[in-house]
Amino acid sequence: MDTVAEPDRDAQNAENADVDAEADTNADGAPAPKAESAPTFASNAPPASATCPSLRNDPAPGPAPVFGLSPDWLLHKGIPIADAMVLSHPEQLDRLRTACPEAATTAVLAGDPCFDRMLAARPYRERFRKAFGVRRGQRLVVLNSTWNPESLFGDGGGADVFPSLLPRLTAELPADEYRVAAVLHPNIWHGHGPGQIRAWLDRALRAGLVLVDPLHDWRQALLAADAVIGDHGSVSYYAAALGLPVLLGAAPAGGGLDPQSPVAQFVGAAPRFDPHAPLAAHLDDLMANHSPLPGPAHLTTSAPGASAALLRALFYRLLDTPEPERPALLEPLRLPPHQRPFATAPLRVLTRVTTDPYVVHLARHADPWYEPAGEGHVHMATPEDTRDPGQLPLTDVLLREAAADDLRFGSPEQWTAEVLARHPHSSLAAYITGPHACTVRTRTGRLLRLTGDPDGLDPGASASALHAWLTAGRTIEEALETGLTVRTGHTTHRVRVTIPTTGAGADMGAGSETGPGTGAESTT
Repeated sequence: MDTVAEPDRDAQNAENADVDAEADTNADGAPAPKAESAPTFASNAPPASATCPSLRNDPAPGPAPVFGLSPDWLLHKGIPIADAMVLSHPEQLDRLRTACPEAATTAVLAGDPCFDRMLAARPYRERFRKAFGVRRGQRLVVLNSTWNPESLFGDGGGADVFPSLLPRLTAELPADEYRVAAVLHPNIWHGHGPGQIRAWLDRALRAGLVLVDPLHDWRQALLAADAVIGDHGSVSYYAAALGLPVLLGAAPAGGGLDPQSPVAQFVGAAPRFDPHAPLAAHLDDLMANHSPLPGPAHLTTSAPGASAALLRALFYRLLDTPEPERPALLEPLRLPPHQRPFATAPLRVLTRVTTDPYVVHLARHADPWYEPAGEGHVHMATPEDTRDPGQLPLTDVLLREAAADDLRFGSPEQWTAEVLARHPHSSLAAYITGPHACTVRTRTGRLLRLTGDPDGLDPGASASALHAWLTAGRTIEEALETGLTVRTGHTTHRVRVTIPTTGAGADMGAGSETGPGTGAESTT
């Protein structure tokens, strides 16, 4: 309860009603509006809007009333409307005593079940990263926005950061070094509609952006993240409480936040996103110089890991019913469905082959507005089902991702031969059949198999590395003998190059003759 009430706006109730008193497990809560009923919940994570309905009386001189803590919210004819007001930290109780002392007697300190679920799921960070398609050596950048005009998403005005930032992130950050995901408040989805949201974000989606389920998977995205760009909403505050580096891309101007609240202190201390700075350097600097802010971690909850027991005890006490003897438990966070990235936008690939030993340095940029900066040669790699088929005659590496036995494309051998015949100026075609392998055909007709580590280099990047290897004057025989060493950012990958046996193109996924990871290494 950290935002200041303003006249003539809509209300946003606090989140965190995550415990089901009947089943002793929590509902799958999210930073979304919930119907309020006794007991009233409060949290140091702010409501996702800095607004509230018009107050019934003209505001008295002095500080503006704070959403959820003022008498207008908590009293009816001078009497508390709730039997119990659940708070997550004593600092909230101190502010409640100041703002509405009549309601202070109803306050109960019971922790934060939403944060407890994240703390319990921390050991599974690597699983969450894999679920969001993060490969070894990649950083996951999570953007998040709450839903008022001063949020990162904004109100459609020219000063909004989000619309211009998303395509910049996917274009400027090398695709094999960064993964970009976005968490949008449910009210953004409901207010505009999923079709409109996806239309607005279409370019970034085609470049590999992941839109995170705002109800079920936003916590997992934070646990998987390396950095967060956000605003004053609860997701940014939870990210800071987890110790993540957070850049503020937007924050309320003037008196939009209670100056005494932890969120206001966080907004005042967090580093600001510079929309004019090169993004990779900006993020590198953020992560290299990051020191977790002590406030969010300390003030999010005063009872870490104990909210389920505290809340259930309160519920049964209010019901005047004996509490069950079995433990009060929170539902664990689910493992999100696997979201393997595959950009359908053309990729500009900057490569450089160095010697002694031979290493292919590679950086792929999805749908950039300008040529990638750096030393080396640039080629284009384009999926066959790109939105702009006019790019296909200009591309050097043609890409297709499908199952090896997909009858629509025949087989990897058939598709690679067909597509190279259709596009005579392309040098190489790659049929990707899984997270670590692809079949490639060169312009000379040679059919090869590229295999890497399942969590290592994307097969499309392996195909571009082979193209760079051949363009630099190296031979297929040398690649067969030594394999390829590929460098993306600070990560080195080993890719095995083999000649498929008859019909091997149909066995390119897991369970093929070399097996996952055979002959492949990845180091950071």
